Amino acid sequence: MNYPSRLIEDAVGEISRLPGIGKKTALRLALHLLKREEQQSRSLAEAIVNMRTKTTYCIKCHNIADHELCNICSNPKRDASIICVVVDTRDVLAIEATSQFKGLYHVLGGIISPLEGIGPSDLNIDSLVSRVEQKDETDQVEEVILALSPTMEGDTTAFYLQKKLKSSGVKVSTIARGVPIGGDLEYADEITLGRSIVSRVAYD
Repeated sequence: MNYPSRLIEDAVGEISRLPGIGKKTALRLALHLLKREEQQSRSLAEAIVNMRTKTTYCIKCHNIADHELCNICSNPKRDASIICVVVDTRDVLAIEATSQFKGLYHVLGGIISPLEGIGPSDLNIDSLVSRVEQKDETDQVEEVILALSPTMEGDTTAFYLQKKLKSSGVKVSTIARGVPIGGDLEYADEITLGRSIVSRVAYD
């Protein structure tokens, strides 16, 4: 494609790096921004830079946060006795959209996948065990829900976590298999995902 400007070509090249956006869509977005007021483009650029440079991770659950504690961990109305273990922030957002879960989360940052060279030491597992084993009476964990995608890697990770948490005596459950086998949580509809959380079962 012959672009009318090198600047447009550069913008299209960068925008098309985003997932799910091809060259044609990137060109439409670039031309749209070009037609809008300059301040809109500046605001967009500033928001992206701020997100990249100022976003941090919660020191407690590893969710994306603006401060040391995310807005879920710092919310006194959340039930600290239940921790829902997920792979990443997208899963937190998916479960929160159901409005069915009022506990806390723990973001693993991935799943065990030997083929990709990802082992237990690469994930936020030790911090999960520490949270479960702490003896603070005001923040005692009674149940851990393994809300991992029902794939081979997800099941392997769930099995490993169940073994790690067994000695703690805490109840370990997994979400009901309302989520399609082989599917990802972020693509499940809210009703199915909500019912999976409510109808969770003990992990055997």
